[in-house]
Amino acid sequence: MIRSAIVVGDGVVALNVALALQKRGTQVTIVAPDAPWRGASWGNAGHIAVEQVAPLASLSTIASVPTRLFSRGGALALPARAIGWWLPFTLRLLRASTPARFARGKAALSAMLATAIPAWQRVLAEAGMPELLRVDGHYVVWETPATAARGRAAWLAADTGTATVRNATGEELARLRTLTGVPLAGAIRFEGSGQITDTGALGEALAKRFSAAGGARVYDRARSVIERDGGVRVTLDEAAPLDADVVVVAAGAASAPLVAPLGLRAPLIAERGYHIEGDPGDWPADQPPVVFEDRAMIVTRFAQRLRAASIVEFAAVATPADPRKWARLRAHVAALGLPLREPVAPWMGARPTLPDYLPAIGRRGAVAYAFGHQHLGLTLSATGGEALAALLHGETPAYDLAPFDLARFG
Repeated sequence: MIRSAIVVGDGVVALNVALALQKRGTQVTIVAPDAPWRGASWGNAGHIAVEQVAPLASLSTIASVPTRLFSRGGALALPARAIGWWLPFTLRLLRASTPARFARGKAALSAMLATAIPAWQRVLAEAGMPELLRVDGHYVVWETPATAARGRAAWLAADTGTATVRNATGEELARLRTLTGVPLAGAIRFEGSGQITDTGALGEALAKRFSAAGGARVYDRARSVIERDGGVRVTLDEAAPLDADVVVVAAGAASAPLVAPLGLRAPLIAERGYHIEGDPGDWPADQPPVVFEDRAMIVTRFAQRLRAASIVEFAAVATPADPRKWARLRAHVAALGLPLREPVAPWMGARPTLPDYLPAIGRRGAVAYAFGHQHLGLTLSATGGEALAALLHGETPAYDLAPFDLARFG
């Protein structure tokens, strides 16, 4: 039995790992700077995307790059000043996109995604906040007949895992048309996907549950992880070192430098996303998320706000945000006539992404890790926490974790 653990990070992945370890009797200490609710864990669209079983490391993704570039009106940004970051990542992505590797990745991701919603239901029931998860699907809409025909055909033919997809009914399409000032040429509805109804409230609920179960917090930055005497030591920027039986590195885009000295290679990149949010106006509180696919933008109603999210920007974590990305989002919102009312707040955060678009979940000795979930961090965090805790306690996880081991990068 693991008596003590240090979890480095306090995002949604880290919190779920900590809670799953506590359920097995482990005393857990979370180490993270005191800056909650600003990372990618909380700035996303709130979408539990169980339909996204196909890794983005694929030949079809690569073929679509020219049409998706930000400079051509798309949502993919490859800033020239960041070429030293995204070019090596792109070369690794190309190597990870062969049909054989894609098929293996899809099988692994599908198995994990199939467990995502039941895991969230367990976690939120234990936290006393089951209402934070709503499993009522989402919509994808198009603004032109041509894009509607192509998009509908592609989605209806796609593997969507445990989710199903169908044409929107006339009543559903009529309601969607009341949300926007532009004509909609078509829509489909996914069933079986879900939404976190308030990401801020989610963070508070998980943190409260962690503290109530006896969890400890150290508000500091982890400097290094050192294996010693059958256990592990974490050195900190300011406080004294901490010792435990095991450490779990779950610090998102900041994870790679912590595991590198231990011989664990994690070629992460910061895949930065942007959103704007404001007063929801008359956007219905029960409206599932809506993807405006022509604009690569998803709009989600949370408890007291409406959020429009988009952009895939490859750059260093510390690179200043690009105001043009928020301006693009504002332009989309204005063009669509969405009821996003002032004051509108901007946000930017870094998704931790590995070249094969699979997470890193595994263990080597006294060091474990859970990061690199790209667009699926919120979706996979509950089931990933349960699986890693099971592995650390000598139990059999609900699915094979071997495809997510960092050994795949040499």
